Amino acid sequence: MTMNCDIPDALTAALRDARHVCILTGAGVSAESGVPTFREAQDGLWAQYEPTQLATPEAFLADPALIWRWYRWRRELVAEATPNPGHVAIAQLGELVPRLTLVTQNVDNLHQRAGSSGVIEFHGNIFEDRCFADGSLRAGDDAEEVPVCSDCGSNLRPGVVWFGESIPEHALNESCAAASDCDLFLSIGTSSLVYPAAGLADLAKQNGAMVAEINPNPTVHAASFDFSIAANSGVALPELVNCLAV
Repeated sequence: MTMNCDIPDALTAALRDARHVCILTGAGVSAESGVPTFREAQDGLWAQYEPTQLATPEAFLADPALIWRWYRWRRELVAEATPNPGHVAIAQLGELVPRLTLVTQNVDNLHQRAGSSGVIEFHGNIFEDRCFADGSLRAGDDAEEVPVCSDCGSNLRPGVVWFGESIPEHALNESCAAASDCDLFLSIGTSSLVYPAAGLADLAKQNGAMVAEINPNPTVHAASFDFSIAANSGVALPELVNCLAV
């Protein structure tokens, strides 16, 4: 197969012709900005804790101050990161195609900082707080050791999805609708192992979309994609944008 800008010609053509592109991004995209994964962040003082001690409702109820110390530290790490060329290229694609739906498993707000809008945050946003009682969201408040809800007085928790929790219904419904409707689906920087996010590519393919993955190393599901591009998102996505502009 001939290649154009190191991107398969058929993929470039599909992008040019697409009326609706759906993109799923995972931790690999943020890693290119230096954002550690959840487990990678568990070093130093935090190495003694299991993930279930830091990211479950039960852990929060047992020691909300500990959980907030962990998440404030993570907020500081993420705040120091900047969008990489992959983030920027996705935002540019949003200006070049008729419709783009961006679904991210990342909680770091880097897509928004790169210029993407309407991002569906599958696992929430680390810079938001959520009322533990009613689930309502508000901007993050780092002023108190354990912030409380101004409406009901309950403790506020980080606005992310924890182990054992369901994906927010609106995020799941909007993502599934986009995957079902799109004619091109791109899975970028994700292992394709964690469901329900990993099922979006299958849903897109079942409904007739071309599906492609972009990952430094092909995933175990690479054979089920029409194209599997072994590259960092910060390399492949700018090339894809350049191909589209030719």
